[in-house]
Amino acid sequence: MIPRYTGPEMGAIWTDDNKFQTWLDIEIYACEAMHKLGQIPARDLATIRAKSRFDVNRINEIEAQVNHDVIAFLTNVAEYVGPAARHMHRGLTSSDILDTSLSVLMVQAIDRLIADVKAVRKAAAAKARRYKFTPMMGRSHGIHAEPITFGLKMALMYDEFGRGLHRLEAARETIRVGQLSGAVGTHAHLDPFVEKYVCAKLKLKPAAISTQILQRDRHAEYMAALALVGASVERWAQEFRHLQRTEVHEVEEFFGKKQKGSSAMPHKKNPITGEKLCGLARLLRGNLVAAVENVALWHERDISHSSVERIIIPDSTIALDHMLTQLARLVENLRVFPDRMAANLQMTHGLVHSQQVLLLLTDRGIDRDTAYRLVQQHALASWETGRNFKELIAGDPVIRARIKPEDLDQVFDLNIHFRDVNRTFKAVGL
Repeated sequence: MIPRYTGPEMGAIWTDDNKFQTWLDIEIYACEAMHKLGQIPARDLATIRAKSRFDVNRINEIEAQVNHDVIAFLTNVAEYVGPAARHMHRGLTSSDILDTSLSVLMVQAIDRLIADVKAVRKAAAAKARRYKFTPMMGRSHGIHAEPITFGLKMALMYDEFGRGLHRLEAARETIRVGQLSGAVGTHAHLDPFVEKYVCAKLKLKPAAISTQILQRDRHAEYMAALALVGASVERWAQEFRHLQRTEVHEVEEFFGKKQKGSSAMPHKKNPITGEKLCGLARLLRGNLVAAVENVALWHERDISHSSVERIIIPDSTIALDHMLTQLARLVENLRVFPDRMAANLQMTHGLVHSQQVLLLLTDRGIDRDTAYRLVQQHALASWETGRNFKELIAGDPVIRARIKPEDLDQVFDLNIHFRDVNRTFKAVGL
């Protein structure tokens, strides 16, 4: 079974309760730091710690009047704390809270996505090992090329999501940054110790420099990592969709006993999970465009990025979490048909060994262009007539003069194509 992530559900990360609790944590930690600097009396800090709380409905009620979410939040908290609340938000600006808390939430979200990718890799690795030497047709341009194994295909998936994992981990580090630097980032009214203290409590790094906000190239990099992982999800969902086509039918999405594929055609078993995943990947790419456009802001800050981020960041993390979970289950429960793979290998009557014949002829002294034309004429004849390619090759007097029958048997041996499988598996860590 695929291990499940034990942290908060993705949707819960983006709730108002979680957001406001993070805001409150930042405000309390800032008060603790200012107490250490001698700016807040111990009695008032104790009151702030003991009485600080919030009510989402009340915040919304106040915001409807003041049209400012952070002021509404602080007003509501002050209703619980009383006079000691005068110390809260001292020297801070709204973005100190908004951007630092957003970083916390984005780290929480990407931690879940990292766990999701690991689950996908585990499912792919299991399939790769099970079908390590299961022959199947390799295709280029959608046309039969040369034999591979299904295990190699799944090892490729495992390796690709390894790069996706590294991208998410790098994006986590890029966004794991907070700031409490004041109205234009100069720390004019707030000792840098406060920023350092709060960030340490939140397991963030303090920004080396900021304006009123953290620069949005960080968020764009984060969204790019999500979009690229989504593209990999689409790449493999599309692969399984193609392999499920009736004409190919080498794999198939799991189909439940009570499941129905079509309202009109009872025989249908459609790759609906793969199709859904391909569609959602488009959403991630669209949101990335918006994130990149958020990078250019006016001077030390404008607010044009804010409304966009409130949609694209939660939506993208929730969508990708769902996509990765669905892909892991698809792979884990994927039906694989080795007999069908073997039948498809034989479909072109041995044509998949044409390069081996070409190489052997050049080894025996025939120039490459002549050898290519010799092999191609028999290959095209096999395509058009359905005759066995090996028999056509063996019947050519020019070729027969250069190649012994036993050498020809070796050329048409599938195992030639699989002698590097063990090394490849080791190279990708399987």
